Amino acid sequence: MSAARHIAVIDIGKTNAKLALVDLRSLNEIAVRTRPNVVISAPPWPHFDVDGHWQFLLSALSEFHRDHGIDAISITTHGACAALLTAEGQLAAPILDYEHEYAPDVVAEYAALKPDFADTGSPKLVGGLNLGAQIHWQFGVDTALKTRTAKIVTYPQYWGHRLTGVAATDVTSLGCHTDLWNPHRQSFSDLPAKLGILDKIAPVRRPGDILGPILPEIAQATGLDPQTPVCVGIHDSNASLYPHVIAQDGPASVVSTGTWVIAMALGADGTQIIPPLDPDRDTLINVNALGRAVASARFMGGREYEMIQQGQGDALSRQDVNSVLQTSLMLLPSVASGSGPFQDREMEWRGPEPPLGSGHRSAALSFYLALVTSTCLKLVGADGPTIVEGPFAKNDAFVAMLQAATNRPVRISEASTGTSIGAALLFSKTPAQARVSEPKALYPNLELAAYAELWNEALEGP
Repeated sequence: MSAARHIAVIDIGKTNAKLALVDLRSLNEIAVRTRPNVVISAPPWPHFDVDGHWQFLLSALSEFHRDHGIDAISITTHGACAALLTAEGQLAAPILDYEHEYAPDVVAEYAALKPDFADTGSPKLVGGLNLGAQIHWQFGVDTALKTRTAKIVTYPQYWGHRLTGVAATDVTSLGCHTDLWNPHRQSFSDLPAKLGILDKIAPVRRPGDILGPILPEIAQATGLDPQTPVCVGIHDSNASLYPHVIAQDGPASVVSTGTWVIAMALGADGTQIIPPLDPDRDTLINVNALGRAVASARFMGGREYEMIQQGQGDALSRQDVNSVLQTSLMLLPSVASGSGPFQDREMEWRGPEPPLGSGHRSAALSFYLALVTSTCLKLVGADGPTIVEGPFAKNDAFVAMLQAATNRPVRISEASTGTSIGAALLFSKTPAQARVSEPKALYPNLELAAYAELWNEALEGP
């Protein structure tokens, strides 16, 4: 395994599906292909286009192997997702979109089954963001489904199963607000037994374990060596965290950005004493690749960005930023309801709402996203430098405001997505932290800090 250099990473996010080829020596993505992760609105419920993704992935694997050579395959996906498999290894039902919401009576039924937050670190979330809620609802609307289901695999392992034929689950996917896992005991909660699925959940593995070699038909379709190893795989936020878990030598926090912004705090040795967490503010416990609990908080930052920008560009100048600072134009939470630390608030503009496509709108939005992120970091007791992964790392105004609001150093990942690098590092036996750099000092720190203070005061006002 140590000889593997080119790692193909299957990276299924809520917005896009991607295949990246990572060079383990340089920790660079040397090739990337993407396609939209479009939800199919068709019976029996809104579901993911896994067959479309599969054809895309096979084609990209073949291309990457032809052009560069592939030594191994890793997998990372969004959470709140599982596949129900028949005894023959086929899908017993389409894979449900976690944003689908359920009737109030179903929600009440599940609330009576849901374990306490103190046991699972899993707050009550909307729709199917608690994986246990999904399974409860699916078995209720399709009464024969439970009988058809022989194995339940979490989402990274669904793709691993298609590649190898081996069924598994992983600790990071089970530990991300599923209600199914107790991170304190590092074992199942009492929910799987209540749902009658304890014997159906596939064996629990560590993300870096080898699931198996690819199936002969995969080798034939892609040209890959039949012995190409596939690892178990990892939840995407934990993939971003993994390089810092294995290499961090002091307290730090990692902010993984995408559709979801996830703030995760680490202690001096890659662990953390979990502070008191407030489930009503979307704080939770994640489980890292080593099986350890990690205090986390999150909000749908990427979704909020899309809602405010509505497809317009985000170009902004120093003049735009300075004007927003001087006029105290503000966007206050919460843009996307149902998640994040300000779920009881409705979005509002302080000052005239800037027009779509304007630099003023982009600057105010960047500040908003940074200040909500700062709140998340405070809620989880973050300390030390903050490392920003993903698309927001390229947003200078976001990074500058985050540094001013937290009054701690911010470092930016040089990888286009930290998830792919972290997932690839599951094949490395040598601790190697992904490359990070210091942000440029483009904006006045004192004015940024004063703006942050005014923004927080606005939240406390009438």
